[in-house]
Amino acid sequence: MELLKQRIRSDGKVLPGGILKVDSFLNHQIDPMLLREMAQEFGRLFADAGVNKVLTIEASGIAMAVMAGLEFGCPVVFAKKSKTRNISDELFSVEVPSFTHGNVNTVVVSKEYLHPEDRVLIVDDFLATGAALVGLKALVEQAGGRVVGAGIAVEKAFQGGGDKLREDGLRVESLARVASMDDEGGIVFCDD
Repeated sequence: MELLKQRIRSDGKVLPGGILKVDSFLNHQIDPMLLREMAQEFGRLFADAGVNKVLTIEASGIAMAVMAGLEFGCPVVFAKKSKTRNISDELFSVEVPSFTHGNVNTVVVSKEYLHPEDRVLIVDDFLATGAALVGLKALVEQAGGRVVGAGIAVEKAFQGGGDKLREDGLRVESLARVASMDDEGGIVFCDD
């Protein structure tokens, strides 16, 4: 998606350790007009998938997922990184390592919100190693639902997670695929 790539080029920052900082428009401060365009693109890409639920992981994917839910006219569920007192004990759960945070979270979704009849589109801001997508897919499978694909804003293709997931049969559609990046701010997209 050219609009997203232009925004990454103009406002994205490459940090040491393979981090691409896009928090000025995607996941700390959010540009709702950009997210609307991204959701419309997910709507176009997954128009044939019968999406009836969108799933993401807290926190940075929530805004994107809500916009996608509007586009598909369906509920949005977000997996929580910890169980709080206001969630029942009837949970689907899985452990998910985080590349960005360098830790492992036990991610949960209430059994009230995922069901066997669900055709789920997973939406997230980044795809690096693929661990979050694998975890979210496992939650849907625990519920007996079907993951119809994953809509990703930025895929760091050089980390291989997207390729592995595609090889395993998951439909992954990334709006911007980064082939390489360096600390001097050089970002090269796969289709450049």
